[in-house]
Amino acid sequence: MIPDHLLRPHALTPGDLVVIASLSGPLDTKYVPDLERAVAVLERMGFRVRLAPLLQPERRRWWSAAGPTEIAEELNALLRDPEVRAIVAHDGGQTVFGYLDLIDVEAITADPKPILGYSDISLLHLVPYARTGLVGFHADLATPGLGGAWQAAPAAGRRELEKLYTTLLTSVEPIGALPASPSWESWRPGRTEGPLIGGVINRLALVQATRYALPLEQFDGAVLFWEEMGGLASYVWTYLQVLRHAGILDRIVGMIVGIPHEIAGLEGPDASPTLAEIVLDVLGDRDIPVLGNVEFGHAGPNLPMPVGIRVALDAQERSLSLLEPAVAR
Repeated sequence: MIPDHLLRPHALTPGDLVVIASLSGPLDTKYVPDLERAVAVLERMGFRVRLAPLLQPERRRWWSAAGPTEIAEELNALLRDPEVRAIVAHDGGQTVFGYLDLIDVEAITADPKPILGYSDISLLHLVPYARTGLVGFHADLATPGLGGAWQAAPAAGRRELEKLYTTLLTSVEPIGALPASPSWESWRPGRTEGPLIGGVINRLALVQATRYALPLEQFDGAVLFWEEMGGLASYVWTYLQVLRHAGILDRIVGMIVGIPHEIAGLEGPDASPTLAEIVLDVLGDRDIPVLGNVEFGHAGPNLPMPVGIRVALDAQERSLSLLEPAVAR
């Protein structure tokens, strides 16, 4: 059943509790300093910060911080705890598919909270959005993002990111235009408006093969955003073909592509085809605007992409604006 309304999380206020949790991958000891820096960033933004119990150095089960049931229990406890006002994923990984059937959807509906992260965490945006209308926050992870990539940015860039994220989480006014950069490219010109839907493309394609697939109707008039890390250029082409066969590309009105990261075949002197060529090849004669190389995903500090929020995209002018707030009173 498709939700008939957007479920915005409650806006945060200064002093609210934000919890960093291992919602997928484990914490390696060498990244503890990055996690500590992430805590400092959130505290500068005005929030109290707590680490969830599973977020312990070298605690792991296979490639995960714990088994899927344990992680789901911890996530559900955070969703049910009225003191917790936002949840930030420590890192991505390979685990969320293991507990999609264990998420407490009623807790989300009763007390919607921002869940921040990308990569595997895309599933914690897409599936709750499909089931409840919850706005998901495709935004930086704690350890590799706030405590890692943010620290490598110039001081002015860090201040801009902190202000942007604080505003996104606390303000009930639309942010408007996101800060553009010279990396943005117009791959197909045009202007459009619609709700943002997306995430890392491999998770988006795979979830459509499960009973937690987003109904096709949710892509009607949507602006699809996606990014990818690792693998081969041909994999990206294949994922896009999956979306084409699923009927998704026939329903969207625009596309935003993040900066690719470590994708074999897109880098080096023999790189061919380019990512733009791959995208346009699969789109064919679908005349929708496409904006490429936007800063979200694995390649570095993320501009936030709130799932479900209406945006204005002008690929020719290389602009992207959030037309609605992501949170509500």
